[in-house]
Amino acid sequence: MVTIADVARHAGVAPSTVSYVLSGKRSISGDTRDRVQASVRALGYRPNASARALASNRSNVLALVIPLRTGMHVPVLMQFATSVVTTARRYDHDVLLLTADEGPSGLERVAQSALVDALVVMDVELHDERVPVLRELPMPSVLIGFPAEAEGLTCIDLDFVNAGAECVDHLTDLGHRCIALLGTPSAVYERQTGFAHRTLAGFRSAAERRGVVGIETPCEHTFEAVLETVTQLLEDHPGLTGLVVQNEPIIGPLLDVLRRLGRRVPEDMSLMAICADDVAERQVPQLSSVAIPADEIGQQAVESLIAKLEGHEVPALTLFPPRLTPRASTRPAPRP
Repeated sequence: MVTIADVARHAGVAPSTVSYVLSGKRSISGDTRDRVQASVRALGYRPNASARALASNRSNVLALVIPLRTGMHVPVLMQFATSVVTTARRYDHDVLLLTADEGPSGLERVAQSALVDALVVMDVELHDERVPVLRELPMPSVLIGFPAEAEGLTCIDLDFVNAGAECVDHLTDLGHRCIALLGTPSAVYERQTGFAHRTLAGFRSAAERRGVVGIETPCEHTFEAVLETVTQLLEDHPGLTGLVVQNEPIIGPLLDVLRRLGRRVPEDMSLMAICADDVAERQVPQLSSVAIPADEIGQQAVESLIAKLEGHEVPALTLFPPRLTPRASTRPAPRP
């Protein structure tokens, strides 16, 4: 293995100078720094992770806290996780994935273990019991999601209130007067998970503002549940012509159910979703959608944590504006 001494001999400097260049603990002239860095690249030197951690008093590991709970859709969570991991590697950090639903005690355990330098916390509830602990922990954290009281926290997410509202506006602009939101499974609402309740709030307020009938209902992930829910919706609201889906696993079954019930998309029923673009684009027909920017959110979460670790200020609250893309699944409402 290449050592600091090898780099020092190659660059013609003392080993301590190489250490100072790599750690940034002392000011080194530009010429010397460039010479050392050129030698590092030429020899393929990589600092020993353990030694680097001892020198900096940091583990260079971030924790990603994703408690796996009832009603969650793991593929969506993994999009966020992938973005967090790949961004962390660009900053020479590894990621420890924590999936147990341990609540505040889990955060305290991880903090006391000194295994990680900072936390990314997901599946945030409106009244999340982890929030008071996060405010007191002696390490930086970023939440992907918003609790009801976000003071003293760093939170990043899609603006789900406006996402729900833009779906209503899109369908209303096409002449639809009766619109339904097929939401997440009941357990997600019962936990008061932030993204689901914020979408619901935006949907309701926009329906009232536009003077249209807005119906909302949770939906479980099984085909039978989709069939029962949609059949009941159509029986109770025969004028229903627009559907908004915030429940990615039911999109395929929903299209099948609508075909079985004799409702063509988009001729009889306009359908749109809040989901990843690739999910919307592989349906037949392709779905109008509001994109979930998992890559951008995960990247900004890590960049904010790294900045905090380096002593920089970061924005307390970041909301990504919704991006609605019309596609083949929505069209002007059919005539009565």
